[in-house]
Amino acid sequence: MTTSRTAPSEPTLGRRRRWWRYLAGLLVLAVLLVVGGRLAWSWLNPFGERTVDRSQPVLLQSIKDLSRFEAATGTFQVVVDLEKDAPFLPDAIKGSRTLFVGAGGVDAYVDFSALGADAVTVSEDRTRATVRLPHAQLEKPNLDNRRSYVFAEQRGLFDRVQDFLSSSPDDQRELYTLAERKIGEAAAASDLRARADANTRAMMEGLLRSLGFSKVTVEFTGEP
Repeated sequence: MTTSRTAPSEPTLGRRRRWWRYLAGLLVLAVLLVVGGRLAWSWLNPFGERTVDRSQPVLLQSIKDLSRFEAATGTFQVVVDLEKDAPFLPDAIKGSRTLFVGAGGVDAYVDFSALGADAVTVSEDRTRATVRLPHAQLEKPNLDNRRSYVFAEQRGLFDRVQDFLSSSPDDQRELYTLAERKIGEAAAASDLRARADANTRAMMEGLLRSLGFSKVTVEFTGEP
């Protein structure tokens, strides 16, 4: 026995469509009422709170946290010509001459660890800031062993025998010490510290402007 289903008539389909439209319209209206009510309450609520942060920016503590700023690095190379001889003996018998190439770097830094409470001054309207810093200092020269080497060496007969009998014939500590000293003197005579001061000024100006200060003044105190 076969059962046949009768398709809904056009009036029935129309009523269903209208019912779904009414339901969708009610849902949209409910959402609008909820959202609009929350917005209106946030605007008209007499007990609402508004948070305004008027705290002063933490400047000095931030600088102290840096401890020191590596502001510049200089790379140097020096040729050490070290000669030792005996006054009454020829160089072929007693004496030595060594050419040593020393290469290394010197770091220039600004020390923030000893800054006082008056190191940073902020204007009343918090638009201008003045920072007082010490001048840059030079770190101890750091000789690069991979780029430092003995270029040439001449030694007398007695020196060769002494090196052969010595427990450390290739002791070059004196050459390294002399090269470090000369590189340190060259760094002190160069504009490395002035470059470090300029880099520190640029860094501080960028840092404070990012905190909202429109005018930043960086002053260096003491002897350069």
